[in-house]
Amino acid sequence: MSASATAFVGSIPELYDRHLGPVLFEPYARELARRLPPGPLRILEIAAGTGRLTRQLLAALPATGAVIATDLNPPMLVEAAQRITDARVTWRQADAQALPLAAGEVDVVACQFGLMFVPDKAQAVREMRRVLRPGGRALISTWDALGRNVASRILHALAVALAPDDPPAFMLTPFSMFDPAALHALFGAAGFAEVRVETVEVIGESPSAADFAIGLVRGNPLWLQLVERGVDAPAFERQVTAALVAEFGDCPCRHPLSAHVVTAIA
Repeated sequence: MSASATAFVGSIPELYDRHLGPVLFEPYARELARRLPPGPLRILEIAAGTGRLTRQLLAALPATGAVIATDLNPPMLVEAAQRITDARVTWRQADAQALPLAAGEVDVVACQFGLMFVPDKAQAVREMRRVLRPGGRALISTWDALGRNVASRILHALAVALAPDDPPAFMLTPFSMFDPAALHALFGAAGFAEVRVETVEVIGESPSAADFAIGLVRGNPLWLQLVERGVDAPAFERQVTAALVAEFGDCPCRHPLSAHVVTAIA
């Protein structure tokens, strides 16, 4: 997989937040935040991206709580820091496989749709367990199967059809951790207790199919893979828009989403 497979750079962070953030990530950010235990917690957020979950965590915390929001990609953190100026949050670049925190340093580890991008997922989950205090909580979300997230499935099929001999593979990564049993086993093997995996289905709503298509095509690293292959990206964006209208309607464009929420105790 080329570096472009997971590179959130250039205009991608801004388009990702504007066109995908309210539709794909905000509903599940609320889902994770409402599972926080009470109290002035110290929270580590992994793969914070542009801060959709960060904002919801801060809203759920008392004034004495704190969030350490981390991401591997500095451009995503720059975008987040421009949008969130709450003094309770600290922004740090960090690799989920080697977290720059001491053992038992936090009460909660939260990660929304980031674990799928980590090369060594077992190591990342062990790191979550290490930095949590005894009795601390992990709150993690991963996307369900591509087939259960129809808009993304349509996008992937259209992208593959453009270059069947060298298909853009980015969309396979976000939807690679769809098996609830495998998720349960992953956290159990890292020493977590009371592991629960809940499938949460919601309806995503975009102002229009064209607005959603901008995010799907240009708001993630698929865009870089299209450019690498010399694809007429604006024409492809129009094709995606038409397919979304045909499947879901327009103004608004409403589409089903499915994801898994993992809760576990250290």
